Amino acid sequence: MTEASTISAHNTEQAPETAVVLTDRAAKRIAKILSGEPAETALRISVEGGGCSGFQYRYDLVQDPHDDDDLVLARDGATVLIDSMSLPFMEGAVIDFVDDLMGQSFQIKNPHATASCGCGTSFSI
Repeated sequence: MTEASTISAHNTEQAPETAVVLTDRAAKRIAKILSGEPAETALRISVEGGGCSGFQYRYDLVQDPHDDDDLVLARDGATVLIDSMSLPFMEGAVIDFVDDLMGQSFQIKNPHATASCGCGTSFSI
């Protein structure tokens, strides 16, 4: 398994089963994306209702500072923000970046998801 980073805005010693993990591949890809953006830009990942399975992940580049309640994952030039409303849906998830014959995409391996769609952007609990 790849080395991963977990950093919380409030608690840097989270229990592994509740931590959100950012893999090396995801951190490298996010850092590459952010390198072309203004300073202080981060990737915000949130969960919202919708999608073919009930919930879907949303990815946004944001330039405004994060909220005090955000989980902040930072490593190797990559900064990912997850808001406090989305965090319960993502606890224990692994954020990865995949480059295969099907294409390139961020994939979230979520232990709470009981089903997901073929494209991997929506899930049900």
